[in-house]
Amino acid sequence: MGLQKFEQRLERLVEGVFAKAFRSGLQPVELGRRLVREMDLGRTVGVRGVLAPNEFVVSVSTDDRARLAPIEQTLVRELTDAAREHAQDEGYRFAGPVRVELATAPGLSRGAFRIHAELVEGEPVVSVVLADGTHIGIGDEPVTLGRASDCQIVLADPTVSKHHAELRREGTGVVLVDLGSTNGTKVNGAGVRERTLMDGDEIHIGATVLHFEASL
Repeated sequence: MGLQKFEQRLERLVEGVFAKAFRSGLQPVELGRRLVREMDLGRTVGVRGVLAPNEFVVSVSTDDRARLAPIEQTLVRELTDAAREHAQDEGYRFAGPVRVELATAPGLSRGAFRIHAELVEGEPVVSVVLADGTHIGIGDEPVTLGRASDCQIVLADPTVSKHHAELRREGTGVVLVDLGSTNGTKVNGAGVRERTLMDGDEIHIGATVLHFEASL
């Protein structure tokens, strides 16, 4: 399911102005397919479950790097999301944050690429991702979301209450608490008053959509 969504998003991304550039040679969707295959090949059984590689270096030719330049940031973000979604679908865990790097390998011919996947331990990363791709880390202090200027995450959305909801660390998890908002808070389409979040959860606050990410 995660790879299918990735392919659909990438197909939309290279339509229109980018369509001509991607008619031949390396296709961005090929990178996603290989990346999740490398995750499957590199998975290992750990104490807390099946661990999958979490750091990837995607090497492409000089020509393909130039072709990918207009969408590089979005492509890296989509590849990262594809890895996280595949892990969620397969029940894999990560030993650290997911990182994807795009690199140039002058020796590669156009259309060829390599992916080096590695399992790298790191500090757990728990964050909420805003619509523009910005990651806001969640530490020991609660994170308030709303229209008021004193909120840690200010949402310029008239359907959002001044102090709409709060994210709180509880042990190793994060709990989303609705603060009595006017229009309510939803997680994955269902209204909630209080909910322990899972990696990949989609949070709806008014007309604003955010995503929750937890590396472990």
